[in-house]
Amino acid sequence: MRNFTILLLALICLNSCKSSKKAKSSHKTTTKTEKRATNTTSNALAESIVDYAKQFDGVRYKYGGTTKKGMDCSGLVMTAFKSENIMLPRTTSDLSVTGDWIDLKEVQKGDLMFFATRKNSRKVNHVGIVTFASEGNVEFIHASTSAGVIISSLAERYWYFAFVQARRVL
Repeated sequence: MRNFTILLLALICLNSCKSSKKAKSSHKTTTKTEKRATNTTSNALAESIVDYAKQFDGVRYKYGGTTKKGMDCSGLVMTAFKSENIMLPRTTSDLSVTGDWIDLKEVQKGDLMFFATRKNSRKVNHVGIVTFASEGNVEFIHASTSAGVIISSLAERYWYFAFVQARRVL
């Protein structure tokens, strides 16, 4: 009788395990749908943030600046995201640990790109927002000390070698 009870419990467990697997697979479908909806929202948000940042194109560089009178790189990022009520840290070093690290091959519009521009240093000191990414071609808007707010390409030798990491905050 004891063996029969154990066998019966094993069958009950087996059936409940199968039904929980079915439940998990339907949950995955929901998750994929939610991800698509979130992706669409993120894309629209990224588009809006990039468009706002582009309004500062040509603005001169000013350390600590966050207005059309002058802008620095982290000020541009903070101001652009703030336009969509997304509060980010003010400094490049704080931004460099915000969000999720992503592989360069996976960057999308709205992601942040970090650079080390000092000689013989890999410490992040510059940030930009991805404006375009396709098949290895990545462009980003940033506030450079020499030209103010501009759009540059990672294909430029200087930026390619200065690149340190990319992060997603959306």
